[in-house]
Formats: sequence, structure tokens, C-alpha cells
Amino acid sequence: MAYIYKRGKKWAYRAYAGKDPVTGRDKQVSKSGFLTKKDAQLAAAIFERKFHNKEFIEPSKITFEAIYEEWERHYSVDVKESSVRARRIALKHIVDEFGHKPIQTITKKEYQDTIDELAARFSSNYVSSIHTSANMVFEYARENKLIKEVPTKDIKLPKRKRTVADLEKEHSINERFLEKEELEEFLTMTKDKGLEGDLLAFTVLAYTGIRVGEMVALKWTDVDLVELTLRIIKTYYNPTNNKKEYTLLTPKTEGSIRTVTIDPVLADLLRIHKEEQDELKKANKPIYNDDDFIFATNDGYPKTIKHIATRMKRILDRTTIQKHVTPHSFRHTHTSLLIEANVHIKEIQERLGHSDINTTMDIYAHLTKNIEKEASTKFSNLMKDLSENLI
Repeated sequence: MAYIYKRGKKWAYRAYAGKDPVTGRDKQVSKSGFLTKKDAQLAAAIFERKFHNKEFIEPSKITFEAIYEEWERHYSVDVKESSVRARRIALKHIVDEFGHKPIQTITKKEYQDTIDELAARFSSNYVSSIHTSANMVFEYARENKLIKEVPTKDIKLPKRKRTVADLEKEHSINERFLEKEELEEFLTMTKDKGLEGDLLAFTVLAYTGIRVGEMVALKWTDVDLVELTLRIIKTYYNPTNNKKEYTLLTPKTEGSIRTVTIDPVLADLLRIHKEEQDELKKANKPIYNDDDFIFATNDGYPKTIKHIATRMKRILDRTTIQKHVTPHSFRHTHTSLLIEANVHIKEIQERLGHSDINTTMDIYAHLTKNIEKEASTKFSNLMKDLSENLI
């Protein structure tokens, strides 16, 4: 039962709030400033009901940044390092805004204002990532009874209005893959002017559609040159680009764990590379760190993704191709060529390792100019009789 007492000219209450988990002593909470005794009694009754219903949140000055750091320690136990890094980057904006503010004092309006400000600077997808990450921290605080309600609930994510520059940028993104003729020019130039391993690397990317991180993580045990398959069970992670400080992670999603059928030409290139690599191992035996990587440096470490990108730029500069393509563009290229070859979208999804078929359809189905031309031709043929009567 709460104790009601007068404090100066106003009223106050003091009530039991459980035991301190460290000292074992009884804890009490008090609140003053009530104009009448009845007001203090009513407030005390409300508190006691919340306490007995386990709805009471003990006042705390713990900051958002402190809770974020605690959340990250728990979050990092069950996810890949790359996922932790992505959340950390997204949450930096929220930490910058609320880091030293007690988490109990962050209001929904303050949070909405912050999201609105971020939406004016960043893309909708990135702001959504920031919001999702922040919500995870606030939910962690709620589950640990540090806040009653999360300020992220029912927040409106503004959609940034597209500008002419945005539309031009979107058009340029659609150009960041290679048409069949451009791929032929690139691989021919790679064969003629490429350095050691270049032709194999870019043929693997173009002929399989696997991610570049999946490619550099490949080991010879992942290849079956009789059945003509590649087994994708890991990906390469190395944010520092130090060849010795890499990590092998499980693939991006469960759907990314897959077996990819390869072309006989690619199998021949792999056989040739295996023979050359075995000779290199013998020559460099004292310094060769043999972990069975297919795409390895002269001392056996897996090649970095940056290394592959640098080699690609070197070859592009020798071609007539004017597109801003990257190693990931081969994944787009492979997909557009599969669509052009009338491969079923479900097969494309499985080959690329997309968990959601909408990812395959939304991101890639519009990429190839040849498909657009084919659609136009089919429509023209369909409407041929009508069209002749219009002229």
C-alpha cells in the first residue's frame, strides 16, 4: 500500500517497487507535486496497478548509444559480420542524432523528424534500412523493459520525389550491363590482353551469374568437372582488402546455397587453369599457402574483390565499351542473356540464388535491349493487318 504524505503545500506518494537485484533490498519510487491528497492517491493506485501487471518501466538515464552497443553485441552472435557492418553503417545516422540522449526521452515526433530529414538526403531504400535497424534497437530496449513503447511504431517513411537527375541516373543504371556483342568484345580483349587468370575469372562471372564474392571463395572441391557443376556454399568477405585478412561466410541467403551447371567451354578453362596452378604451387612451394582456392594469388591466398575490379577496368579501357560496368554487372549480363534465351524465370531465380522470385523479376527482367526490341517486333507482327490499313 502506497504511503501518501504532504510535502510543503503539495502532496506526494511513496510506493513499493520490488527488490534490487543486486542488493536484495526493497526499492521504492516516489512522486510529488500533486495539488490534492486525492490526486496523489489516484496516481499511486495507477502506479501500483502498473507494477503488479508488470507494466511499470523504471526511470533510467541510459542512453540510446549504450543500448545500441549492447544490442549489437547480442545481434552479432547469430548473424554474419557483413550484416553487422551494414546495420552499423545504417545506425550511425541515428546514433549521431540520439546517441547521448536517454532512450526513454526519445519521442515519436523527434524520431519522425529525423527520418524526414534523412529522407531528404538519401534514397528510400537506404532510409528504410536505417529505420528497420533503429526499430531493432528500440524493440530490444522494450523487450528489456527500458521503454514502454517504441517511437519507431507507425512511422511514415517519406518517399523522396524523383528529380530529372534521378531519372537520368536510373537510365544510366540500366546501362550498367553488357549486351551479347559487348560481352564478346570484352572476353575477346581479355583473351588477347588479359593477365593471368583474367579470362577464367570473367568467363566464370559471365557464364554462371554467380556473385564475385562467391567466385573468389570457390575451392577446387566445389567443382565437378565430370558432372559440369559448381557448388556455391560460401562467400568471401574482406572490407580491408588485405589478402590475408579475409573471412569465408555462408552465402547471402538460404536460396544462395546452390549448385550451378557450367558450360563445357568453362570446364575446359578450369582444367587448363588447374594444370597451370599445380605448376605454380610446385615452383612457389616454400611460400605457397595452399587452401585449395581456384582464384588464388601467387602465394595461395584468395584474390580480393578489389583485385578483380582493377583487372576489369584495365581490360575495359582497351575496348570501345563506354558503360560504367563492374564485376557485378556480369551477373546482370548473365541474367539478361538467360531471359533472351527464353529460360523460365523460375530457373533463372534458382541459378542466381534469389530467395524471392520478385527480386529476379523486378531487378533484371527489364535489362536487355534485345528483349525490348523483340517485344516490339512481336507486337508489330500481331498488329500487321490493322497497321496496313492505317496508312
